[in-house]
Amino acid sequence: MAAGLAAHTIIKSEGALKTNSNICVFASSCNFLADEYYQEASKLGTLLGQNGFNMVYGGSKLGLMWACAGALKNSGGKLYGVMPEKLNDFGVSSNICDEFYLTSGMRERKAKMDELSDGVIALPGGFGTLEEVSEIIVQKQLGYNNKPIVFINTNGYYNKLFEFMNEIINQKFANKHSKNLYYNAKNSEDALKYLIEYDVSVRNFSKEDLYTR
Repeated sequence: MAAGLAAHTIIKSEGALKTNSNICVFASSCNFLADEYYQEASKLGTLLGQNGFNMVYGGSKLGLMWACAGALKNSGGKLYGVMPEKLNDFGVSSNICDEFYLTSGMRERKAKMDELSDGVIALPGGFGTLEEVSEIIVQKQLGYNNKPIVFINTNGYYNKLFEFMNEIINQKFANKHSKNLYYNAKNSEDALKYLIEYDVSVRNFSKEDLYTR
């Protein structure tokens, strides 16, 4: 077990994610970030693999994507890569995936990743990560999925985003229960604990939540 995880007492609910569940990880593909971001991404991959999870991701050999994917493979997890043909033509695709899917475009990529995954984690990332995880949150809000959705807030990266989300709620553009749609994890251990304890049989949002304030 990775350092820090052993301190958690984790009891799975009846509706908990099963072993070998696929976790979609959205993350930056940039190679020019501070070291702490790559370290956290690698730790996440290690923890997922050690705890019986597989990973669905964007198929890249760059950035936080690659740090997390490589660590997961080294820890025994299965890796699913999904990449649009245009990006694959750039020569940035991974060669360590157990299964690799090419899609015609970005929308098809997101749909395939959604199809393959049982839960979602967003490591720090740019506009692509923000767009991808936002769509999953809206799907959950509308009842199309009930997946655990986790942000790993390394170095307070997502603090301003959560401030904005709170402003959406405070100004009544969304119901106060919208906060239940996602989880703000301080690190990978916290994220994994949330995943393992998450009960997929319990709906975290209702029709009443959607249309009332």
